[in-house]
Amino acid sequence: MSRPEDLLPPDLFYNDTESSKYTTSSRIQKIQISMTHRALSLLSLSSPSLILDIGCGSGLSGEILSTPSAEDNPGGPHTWIGMDISASMLSIALQRSVEGDLFLADMGQGLPFRAGTFDAAISISAIQWLCNAESSDVSVQGRLSRFFNGLYASLRRGGRAVCQFYPKNDEQRGMIEAAAVRAGFGAGVLEDDPGTKNSKLFLVLTVGGGDVTGDITGVVRGMDGVDVVDGRKRVRDRDRKRGEERKGSKKWIMRKKDQMERKGKVVKASSKYTGRKRRTAF
Repeated sequence: MSRPEDLLPPDLFYNDTESSKYTTSSRIQKIQISMTHRALSLLSLSSPSLILDIGCGSGLSGEILSTPSAEDNPGGPHTWIGMDISASMLSIALQRSVEGDLFLADMGQGLPFRAGTFDAAISISAIQWLCNAESSDVSVQGRLSRFFNGLYASLRRGGRAVCQFYPKNDEQRGMIEAAAVRAGFGAGVLEDDPGTKNSKLFLVLTVGGGDVTGDITGVVRGMDGVDVVDGRKRVRDRDRKRGEERKGSKKWIMRKKDQMERKGKVVKASSKYTGRKRRTAF
C-alpha cells in the first residue's frame, strides 16, 4: 500500500474528499484519540496550558485538548492553536466548531510565533511530511531545520513537545532526530509496542531550563512497553571523535559552513583566504 507522502504534497492529497473520509473514519478517530492521549501523558502537564497543535487537520486532537481535566487529559482544559497546510482540513475543523484558533501554514517554512509563546506542542502523524521535497530547489534538510528551529524558539524555557510520526525508513527517522538535536532540543524517540504492526514512534523534545531535565529518558523511565532511544548519543560520540578543534580556525569554519549548507542555507564560497587572520588596521 502506497504511503500518502509518496503520492502528492499534503495540501493536494488532503482535498475535500480525503479530508472528509479521514475525519469520519471511526478507525482513524480511535487511533487519533489513542495517540493524542499518549502524547499528553508524555507532556506531563499539571495545569491548563497553551499548546500548539502542529498538523492539526480537522481538529480531532484539539477536541481532546479542550476537554476538562481527567486521567487521560491531565491539567485540562487546555487552550490550543492549530496549524495545517490543508485548507480542506481546516474548513472541516471550522464546520465542526472546534475551540482552538486555526491558521493555514506550511510547517516546513518555520513557525511564525514570538519566542516563548507556547507551554507545549503536539503533532500527530504529521512531521514525516517534512522529508518530502516537492521540487529540486527545496531542501529536505532546510525544511527540517526551519521547522525545528522555529519550534524551539516558540516554546518557553522548560517546555516540551511530543511529535508522533511514521518515518518511511531508518534514514528518515535519523534525519528527523538529528535535525531536532541540531536545533538545541534534548531529544529522544520512544517506540510503543516495538516489533509489531501497531508500533508507534514518539519524538519527545525538551527545551532547557525550568523544571525539566534535558534527558528525556527520565520522562519515561519505568514505563512498560516503551523502547527508548536517545538520539543525542551519536552526536556526543561524533564530537568526541572530532577531538579538540579551536573556534575560529580554518577547520572549524569549514565544518560550520558545511553544516549550514546541509541545512539549506546560502554559504559563501571558500577560498585560500578562508580562516586566515587579517592584520589589524589602524
